[in-house]
Amino acid sequence: MKEDLQKYIINGGKKLNGEVEIDCSKNAYLPILAACIMCDGVVTLKNCPNFTDIDAMLKVLKVLGAKIEKDETTLYIDCKNIEFSFIPSDLTKIIRSSIFVLGALLARLKKAKISYPGGCDIGLRPIDLHLKGLRQLGVEVQEKHGYIYCDATNLKPNIITLDYPSVGATENLIMACVLTSGTTTILNAAQEPEIVDLQNFINKMGGKISGAGTSQITIEGVSCLKGVVYTPIPDRIIASTLLIACAMTGGELLLTGCEPKHFLSITDKLIKSSCKIVSNNDKIYIQSSGMLNSFGFLDTGPYPSFPTDVQTQMLAMATICSGNTVICENVFESRFKVVPELCKMGAKIKVFNNTAFVEGVKNLFGATVYARDLRGGASLVLAGLCAKGYTTVCDIFHIDRGYSKLEKTLTTLGADIHRVV
Repeated sequence: MKEDLQKYIINGGKKLNGEVEIDCSKNAYLPILAACIMCDGVVTLKNCPNFTDIDAMLKVLKVLGAKIEKDETTLYIDCKNIEFSFIPSDLTKIIRSSIFVLGALLARLKKAKISYPGGCDIGLRPIDLHLKGLRQLGVEVQEKHGYIYCDATNLKPNIITLDYPSVGATENLIMACVLTSGTTTILNAAQEPEIVDLQNFINKMGGKISGAGTSQITIEGVSCLKGVVYTPIPDRIIASTLLIACAMTGGELLLTGCEPKHFLSITDKLIKSSCKIVSNNDKIYIQSSGMLNSFGFLDTGPYPSFPTDVQTQMLAMATICSGNTVICENVFESRFKVVPELCKMGAKIKVFNNTAFVEGVKNLFGATVYARDLRGGASLVLAGLCAKGYTTVCDIFHIDRGYSKLEKTLTTLGADIHRVV
């Protein structure tokens, strides 16, 4: 079955009820996999989720010379013999997170050649901040023939101020400095929980990083990193998506193995929309009648502001909320590509520049729609779950990048959804 021909058939109108344990975070797992490049021993990573993005990153590591074994959901990664510093374009064009290996390779081998990364088409997402930071560390960077050539022979610690708190740039610069003698400080650093997780992972291997989760991160170079056993944090985007699904369809849902404090900006909007939410330690409970009020205004931004990765899911919810909603996208300029697909289902949305104005409707109606990216695809599934009639969501290979067999999770909760070719 060709993955690019697979689609979801959804018979909407079913309430969601039940319990779900949340997978580990895709956005935490990917940079942690890249960081394994710097380790002299075997890294054991627990609870590896079945995301195609993770499969793609493992292919990148294998091309570089890593030995990888998998036992059910546990990964064993041995990068002791990594010696290749070139990643071909057929791999980097699949997954944007391949850029993370740049910092790790420079730390380990002092050189790297990588083509420009691909991934979801949700905006330009330039890597200028990555390269500017590396140049400030003394890395010689050349961009030619579609490739980025980096020589870190003269890499030295420095104080780096990011023009924007980019998650990827922050993580890349952290890794580049881990094995460099001296102290490097990153100012205006991104503060996402996934960066804290990367810090904790590297420190467990023997690194000396502090300040992750704040705007100032300090890296004290060490001579080597040792193998460890580690479990990355749960996926706050998956948890948020399931909460929104329950809010839209009505019902009761208990999420376990999650970190409710990581998505307070989402639960705040759901409470404003008339949902009942209770959190306790690693659990969160939601109850919804399916009759939602507008949450008013939403604008995306770096953590702890509202995450861009949940914006399209909330956009889908806004289409059935009573009243008007305004959503401002400040991170990726192409997040609203999903709007025409939602409008096929009866949504009333108008977009001006980076702002969507939504007039809630009583019902959405089933239609054939196309996923254009990972999170936009998830939002179309949510719309289909509450729509009247049948919805066909095509090109769901995008969704598989960050959700593990989403249809099975939703079916367990009572949804009528099937994967077909």
